[in-house]
Amino acid sequence: MRGFILRRNVFFAFLLICPVALVCAAEPLCAPDHERFTAEAAQRMIRVCQGLLAPVYAPLADQIVADYGLDKMESGIGVDMGGGPGALIFELAARTKLHWVNADINPHAFSWFFAEAERRDVGNQVSAIFSDGQAMPFRDNYADVVVSRGTYHFIDDKQRAFAEIYRVLKPGGVAYVGRGFAREMPVDVAQAIRDEQGKIMVYDREEAKQELEAIMEALDIHNFNIEIPVPAEDETLNYGIWIEIRKPLTGN
Repeated sequence: MRGFILRRNVFFAFLLICPVALVCAAEPLCAPDHERFTAEAAQRMIRVCQGLLAPVYAPLADQIVADYGLDKMESGIGVDMGGGPGALIFELAARTKLHWVNADINPHAFSWFFAEAERRDVGNQVSAIFSDGQAMPFRDNYADVVVSRGTYHFIDDKQRAFAEIYRVLKPGGVAYVGRGFAREMPVDVAQAIRDEQGKIMVYDREEAKQELEAIMEALDIHNFNIEIPVPAEDETLNYGIWIEIRKPLTGN
């Protein structure tokens, strides 16, 4: 087995002391880098998730649950690649019976994540583990669902990250990965967020689409769909880009 699931803070402490317990898939990063991924960085992300981005996660969770019938599943494993403070996980856990794993590169967020999960009464449905998206510490065919919002474009080797997502998915599983907002995100809320972000999140969605298509071709993945949500009320407003990847029961 390539990794184990970090269930509570006591195991978090063990993980920091004994990183050898993790066996990475591709070895670009096999131990927490405390110079890059600091407690201060984790706190900044917590503040963003509780503040500016707070309205993003509930509509996105509603969409993911509805699209993939997750509320009908009696059990299963979901992984959030780059889950950070866990804002999306909390919303998904509240709507499903799946167990959700926060796979993030900055373990400084985990103590807050577990405390907030208990406060929200979903503590029994979540775990966390240090994870480089380019070498996730899970065995092959591990997760029923992989989700990720706002992470993939920060990863140096995106092709390797998507290869890892595909490897970790069970046959018949689905991944939903991207950046931006849910289709039904209220336009006024989305506009307020974009106004606050300014030029930080300005990017060409068509170029992003071509990049994702090239990655899928390089990985010989054929069962995918790229979505660029466009609200009818304002077609110029950037709602982001998302890719859905389905792993067939057999073959590719």
